[in-house]
Amino acid sequence: MELHQLRIFEAVARHRTVTDAAVALDRAPSSVSERIRGLERSLGVTLFERTAKGLRLTPAGERMLVWARRLLDQAEQARSEVVGRPRRLRLGALETIAATYVPRVLARLAERRPGVEVEVRPSVSRDDLLADVIAGRLEAALLLDTGDALGDLGFPAPAAPLTFLDVDGVPLVLVAAPDHPLVGRDGLTPEDLSGERLLVNVSNCSFLMAADRVVGPGPERVWAGGVPVMRAWAEHGLGIALLPEFAVSAARGAGTLTRLDLPAPALSLRLVWRGDREDLPGLRDVLYAACA
Repeated sequence: MELHQLRIFEAVARHRTVTDAAVALDRAPSSVSERIRGLERSLGVTLFERTAKGLRLTPAGERMLVWARRLLDQAEQARSEVVGRPRRLRLGALETIAATYVPRVLARLAERRPGVEVEVRPSVSRDDLLADVIAGRLEAALLLDTGDALGDLGFPAPAAPLTFLDVDGVPLVLVAAPDHPLVGRDGLTPEDLSGERLLVNVSNCSFLMAADRVVGPGPERVWAGGVPVMRAWAEHGLGIALLPEFAVSAARGAGTLTRLDLPAPALSLRLVWRGDREDLPGLRDVLYAACA
């Protein structure tokens, strides 16, 4: 096996068509096909099968993909160390937390591992972040979760061997306009919110999943949009919203939003990576240095 064969194989596995992989690699499709056939001949197994939706990895191909990513990662690490290139960490993060929590992680890393070069890639999609970690396009990703297992917040955890550490807590607060009837009432329960309008985002939003756990099914869900939209609508009295404390602190200080007295457990800022990549030189050390 040669590294260029592994790069082509990984690209075909990622794009699921020879044509798309060829475009990404700036190669002719015939060249890509020949390299894949050559790799299959050298191994004596079939790596892909054709389906109506494109190429799909065979069981042997799935095993090969794990090794291809590992070998390509190690080759890149060897090149970096030989030429003296700084160690690099490709870190994905949800856009919601990129401005507030990611700088803390970067500052922690800069203090503890000053030689590490971090490339941050924000994303609006948790699924995309996890897919990039699984595919090796990111070393790790920061997302929001809760509980003892990945996905306890309510999203499906991938089957890949992912592991995680919790970096920080992300406090949540239920807010409403100052003239809302529930403002000033102590010891609210989810039953007290029955019939209220709960401002929410898309179905896979972390804060909607948290709201489902905290306030229950009683309030009517009103699809407002992202965090800034939910905050603005709540300020105008269009409903209540469960939002991260950092997103509403200025509005609370200005008196345009008020906290409702309903306990809301904090979410966890979770650093997620592939457990089977920890043997890459220095990666485990860098990931643990990023955590509190």
